[in-house]
Amino acid sequence: MKVILNADDLGYSAEVNHKIFALIDRGRVTSATLLANGPAIDAATSEARRYPQASFGLHLNITEFSPLTDSFDLAPLLNQRGEFSSVAHQIKYSSALRRAIFEEWCAQIRRLTELGIQVSHIDSHHHVHTIPQLFSVLKRVQMKFAIRKDRLTRNVFDRREKLRVGLVPAKAVWNFALRNVYQTTTTDSFTSFETFHSRLATGQSWKGCIELMTHPGGTESLGETHLLSTAWESLSSETVKLINYNEL
Repeated sequence: MKVILNADDLGYSAEVNHKIFALIDRGRVTSATLLANGPAIDAATSEARRYPQASFGLHLNITEFSPLTDSFDLAPLLNQRGEFSSVAHQIKYSSALRRAIFEEWCAQIRRLTELGIQVSHIDSHHHVHTIPQLFSVLKRVQMKFAIRKDRLTRNVFDRREKLRVGLVPAKAVWNFALRNVYQTTTTDSFTSFETFHSRLATGQSWKGCIELMTHPGGTESLGETHLLSTAWESLSSETVKLINYNEL
């Protein structure tokens, strides 16, 4: 079993940066995705150069902090301060808004490139890249920058979750499209580290490659951060090989 441990939100704050890099340094996180418009992005990209053993991707963002572009067409996503708000999963997307998001996401990639990051893969803040109305935008970004590795939408669930009818097949269709448009490479499975750990503890085993999402440094992720530091691999009946997105 191959496992990618990806830390989201690098660049969010000095505390998040510190926790993520400490785990990378100890080999407990193998990959991270950066918020190009995050308050601590400059420090994050500077520190990232010290860790060639990890992959660094783009955490596409339209839900928090200020945009890097100034298009009026982004207005439906912004609050009164001109910052991204948390409405991305609730609104309808006009063609003008989709064009503005394309330009914003392109600017986010350029920002990372200018700061010395070779973008290994794409995922997103609050999973906005999995919004069906933005699928074509995601694919245009991939093709423009020749980025062929993306995160799946979640396809491993906690056994206690109550899933709405049709959710699992809808996610399977999205993942099929993601993989088969522009020859995108993905892991076989994707879920949170906590969900993975809970299923591993009950004897679940996996074949292939799984990506595990983590959020070190977040106030709601103290338990997860602690679990990352344990010998969780010993729970697996399969041999665990930790890899990063550059090795996928």
